[in-house]
Amino acid sequence: MKKTFFLVAIVVLTVGALTCGRKVMVPPRIDLKQHEVVGIIRFECPSKGNLAPYTTKKFTEAIRRDQEMIRIIDLGTAEEVLDQIGFDRLSKAAFQAIGEEYDVATVFTGELLVSDVRPNISIGMIFRGMSVSAEVDATLDAQMVETETGASLWNTSVTKTREIGHVSIWEGGIFVFDAEDPDRAYGKLVNALVEGASRDFRVTWRRE
Repeated sequence: MKKTFFLVAIVVLTVGALTCGRKVMVPPRIDLKQHEVVGIIRFECPSKGNLAPYTTKKFTEAIRRDQEMIRIIDLGTAEEVLDQIGFDRLSKAAFQAIGEEYDVATVFTGELLVSDVRPNISIGMIFRGMSVSAEVDATLDAQMVETETGASLWNTSVTKTREIGHVSIWEGGIFVFDAEDPDRAYGKLVNALVEGASRDFRVTWRRE
Protein backbone atom coordinates (compact mmCIF):
# COMPACT_ATOMS: atom_id res chain seq x y z
CA MET A 1 0.00 0.00 0.00
CA LYS A 2 2.80 2.40 0.96
CA LYS A 3 4.69 1.47 -2.20
CA THR A 4 1.67 2.23 -4.37
CA PHE A 5 1.12 5.56 -2.66
CA PHE A 6 4.81 6.40 -3.16
CA LEU A 7 4.63 5.63 -6.90
CA VAL A 8 1.47 7.70 -7.32
CA ALA A 9 3.10 10.62 -5.51
CA ILE A 10 6.12 10.45 -7.84
CA VAL A 11 3.87 10.47 -10.91
CA VAL A 12 1.88 13.44 -9.62
CA LEU A 13 5.01 15.43 -8.84
CA THR A 14 6.56 14.61 -12.21
CA VAL A 15 3.47 15.69 -14.11
CA GLY A 16 3.29 18.87 -12.05
CA ALA A 17 6.90 19.69 -12.79
CA LEU A 18 6.33 19.22 -16.51
CA THR A 19 3.16 21.30 -16.69
CA CYS A 20 3.93 24.13 -14.29
CA GLY A 21 6.70 25.77 -16.28
CA ARG A 22 6.50 29.44 -17.08
CA LYS A 23 4.34 30.24 -20.11
CA VAL A 24 6.07 32.41 -22.69
CA MET A 25 4.28 34.32 -25.43
CA VAL A 26 5.46 33.62 -28.96
CA PRO A 27 4.69 36.43 -31.43
CA PRO A 28 3.00 35.67 -34.76
CA ARG A 29 5.30 33.96 -37.25
CA ILE A 30 4.14 36.34 -39.98
CA ASP A 31 3.99 40.10 -39.38
CA LEU A 32 1.28 41.47 -41.66
CA LYS A 33 2.59 45.00 -41.18
CA GLN A 34 5.35 44.07 -43.62
CA HIS A 35 2.81 43.08 -46.26
CA GLU A 36 0.21 45.86 -46.24
CA VAL A 37 -1.89 47.16 -47.75
CA VAL A 38 -3.53 43.72 -47.64
CA GLY A 39 -6.38 42.79 -49.95
CA ILE A 40 -8.71 39.84 -49.42
CA ILE A 41 -10.82 38.22 -52.10
CA ARG A 42 -13.90 36.64 -50.57
CA PHE A 43 -13.45 32.92 -50.17
CA GLU A 44 -15.23 30.63 -52.57
CA CYS A 45 -17.49 27.77 -51.54
CA PRO A 46 -19.72 25.60 -53.76
CA SER A 47 -22.27 25.25 -50.94
CA LYS A 48 -25.17 27.66 -50.98
CA GLY A 49 -26.02 30.06 -48.20
CA ASN A 50 -23.80 32.43 -46.24
CA LEU A 51 -20.97 29.98 -45.64
CA ALA A 52 -18.39 31.62 -47.96
CA PRO A 53 -18.78 35.28 -46.82
CA TYR A 54 -19.08 34.17 -43.19
CA THR A 55 -15.80 32.22 -43.41
CA THR A 56 -14.06 35.18 -45.08
CA LYS A 57 -15.21 37.50 -42.30
CA LYS A 58 -14.05 35.13 -39.55
CA PHE A 59 -10.67 34.57 -41.24
CA THR A 60 -10.10 38.33 -41.60
CA GLU A 61 -10.87 38.85 -37.92
CA ALA A 62 -8.53 36.02 -36.92
CA ILE A 63 -5.46 37.13 -38.91
CA ARG A 64 -5.61 40.67 -37.52
CA ARG A 65 -6.49 39.69 -33.92
CA ASP A 66 -2.90 39.67 -32.58
CA GLN A 67 -1.37 42.04 -35.13
CA GLU A 68 -0.91 45.78 -34.99
CA MET A 69 -3.43 47.99 -36.75
CA ILE A 70 -3.45 46.45 -40.23
CA ARG A 71 -4.99 47.96 -43.36
CA ILE A 72 -7.12 45.30 -45.04
CA ILE A 73 -9.36 45.90 -48.05
CA ASP A 74 -12.30 43.66 -48.94
CA LEU A 75 -11.91 43.35 -52.70
CA GLY A 76 -15.19 41.50 -53.25
CA THR A 77 -15.70 38.15 -54.94
CA ALA A 78 -13.23 36.64 -57.39
CA GLU A 79 -15.75 37.19 -60.18
CA GLU A 80 -16.07 40.88 -59.34
CA VAL A 81 -12.31 41.37 -59.10
CA LEU A 82 -11.58 39.54 -62.35
CA ASP A 83 -14.25 41.53 -64.16
CA GLN A 84 -12.72 44.77 -62.87
CA ILE A 85 -9.19 43.94 -64.10
CA GLY A 86 -10.25 42.21 -67.31
CA PHE A 87 -8.98 38.68 -66.59
CA ASP A 88 -10.77 35.34 -66.62
CA ARG A 89 -8.75 33.63 -63.87
CA LEU A 90 -6.38 34.39 -61.00
CA SER A 91 -2.95 34.08 -62.63
CA LYS A 92 0.41 35.72 -61.99
CA ALA A 93 -0.49 38.56 -64.35
CA ALA A 94 -3.92 38.88 -62.73
CA PHE A 95 -2.44 39.33 -59.25
CA GLN A 96 -0.07 41.96 -60.60
CA ALA A 97 -3.04 43.75 -62.16
CA ILE A 98 -4.91 43.53 -58.84
CA GLY A 99 -1.98 45.22 -57.11
CA GLU A 100 -2.06 48.09 -59.58
CA GLU A 101 -5.84 48.43 -59.67
CA TYR A 102 -6.48 48.28 -55.92
CA ASP A 103 -3.09 49.50 -54.64
CA VAL A 104 -2.50 46.43 -52.45
CA ALA A 105 0.81 44.70 -51.75
CA THR A 106 -0.57 41.26 -50.96
CA VAL A 107 -3.81 39.40 -51.54
CA PHE A 108 -5.47 36.57 -49.62
CA THR A 109 -7.58 34.04 -51.49
CA GLY A 110 -9.28 30.92 -50.19
CA GLU A 111 -11.66 28.09 -50.92
CA LEU A 112 -13.88 26.14 -48.57
CA LEU A 113 -14.85 22.63 -49.64
CA VAL A 114 -17.58 20.80 -47.75
CA SER A 115 -18.03 17.13 -48.50
CA ASP A 116 -19.29 13.85 -47.09
CA VAL A 117 -22.51 15.30 -45.67
CA ARG A 118 -23.89 12.78 -43.21
CA PRO A 119 -27.39 13.89 -42.13
CA ASN A 120 -28.80 12.77 -38.81
CA ILE A 121 -32.21 11.62 -39.99
CA SER A 122 -34.48 9.45 -37.87
CA ILE A 123 -37.19 7.13 -39.17
CA GLY A 124 -40.04 9.12 -40.62
CA MET A 125 -37.99 12.25 -41.37
CA ILE A 126 -38.49 12.06 -45.11
CA PHE A 127 -40.37 15.24 -45.92
CA ARG A 128 -38.99 17.30 -48.74
CA GLY A 129 -37.25 20.50 -47.67
CA MET A 130 -37.11 19.66 -43.98
CA SER A 131 -34.27 20.95 -41.83
CA VAL A 132 -31.92 18.52 -40.10
CA SER A 133 -28.49 18.46 -38.53
CA ALA A 134 -25.55 16.79 -40.21
CA GLU A 135 -21.90 15.91 -39.74
CA VAL A 136 -19.56 17.18 -42.44
CA ASP A 137 -15.91 17.08 -43.40
CA ALA A 138 -14.67 20.50 -44.51
CA THR A 139 -11.35 21.74 -45.86
CA LEU A 140 -10.23 25.36 -45.92
CA ASP A 141 -7.44 26.20 -48.38
CA ALA A 142 -5.95 29.70 -48.19
CA GLN A 143 -2.96 31.51 -49.60
CA MET A 144 -1.30 34.93 -49.53
CA VAL A 145 0.10 36.23 -52.81
CA GLU A 146 2.53 39.09 -53.41
CA THR A 147 1.06 41.31 -56.11
CA GLU A 148 4.36 42.77 -57.34
CA THR A 149 5.66 39.37 -58.43
CA GLY A 150 2.52 37.22 -58.41
CA ALA A 151 4.36 34.75 -56.16
CA SER A 152 2.68 32.84 -53.34
CA LEU A 153 4.18 33.89 -49.98
CA TRP A 154 2.15 31.60 -47.73
CA ASN A 155 -0.46 28.88 -47.97
CA THR A 156 -2.25 26.42 -45.73
CA SER A 157 -4.84 23.67 -45.82
CA VAL A 158 -6.92 22.71 -42.79
CA THR A 159 -9.48 19.91 -42.55
CA LYS A 160 -12.04 19.49 -39.75
CA THR A 161 -15.10 17.38 -39.03
CA ARG A 162 -17.99 18.95 -37.15
CA GLU A 163 -21.76 18.68 -36.70
CA ILE A 164 -23.77 21.50 -38.21
CA GLY A 165 -27.43 22.42 -37.99
CA HIS A 166 -30.10 23.92 -40.25
CA VAL A 167 -29.30 21.85 -43.32
CA SER A 168 -32.17 21.37 -45.74
CA ILE A 169 -32.59 18.25 -47.83
CA TRP A 170 -34.15 18.89 -51.22
CA GLU A 171 -35.33 16.64 -53.98
CA GLY A 172 -32.51 14.56 -55.39
CA GLY A 173 -30.65 14.41 -52.09
CA ILE A 174 -29.16 17.90 -52.39
CA PHE A 175 -28.07 19.42 -49.09
CA VAL A 176 -28.27 23.19 -48.64
CA PHE A 177 -26.91 25.41 -45.85
CA ASP A 178 -29.87 27.71 -45.39
CA ALA A 179 -29.58 29.03 -41.84
CA GLU A 180 -30.37 32.67 -41.23
CA ASP A 181 -27.99 32.55 -38.26
CA PRO A 182 -24.51 31.39 -39.46
CA ASP A 183 -23.12 31.19 -35.91
CA ARG A 184 -25.80 28.74 -34.91
CA ALA A 185 -25.67 26.67 -38.10
CA TYR A 186 -21.98 26.23 -38.82
CA GLY A 187 -20.14 28.52 -36.41
CA LYS A 188 -18.24 25.69 -34.70
CA LEU A 189 -17.09 24.30 -38.04
CA VAL A 190 -15.88 27.63 -39.39
CA ASN A 191 -14.22 28.64 -36.12
CA ALA A 192 -12.25 25.37 -36.02
CA LEU A 193 -11.09 25.81 -39.62
CA VAL A 194 -10.18 29.46 -39.18
CA GLU A 195 -8.27 28.91 -35.92
CA GLY A 196 -6.11 26.32 -37.66
CA ALA A 197 -5.62 28.32 -40.85
CA SER A 198 -4.72 31.61 -39.10
CA ARG A 199 -2.20 30.17 -36.64
CA ASP A 200 0.85 31.77 -38.32
CA PHE A 201 -0.70 35.22 -37.84
CA ARG A 202 -1.63 34.84 -34.18
CA VAL A 203 0.14 34.80 -30.82
CA THR A 204 0.91 31.35 -29.43
CA TRP A 205 2.22 30.21 -26.03
CA ARG A 206 4.86 27.74 -24.95
CA ARG A 207 6.16 26.56 -21.59
CA GLU A 208 9.80 26.93 -20.55
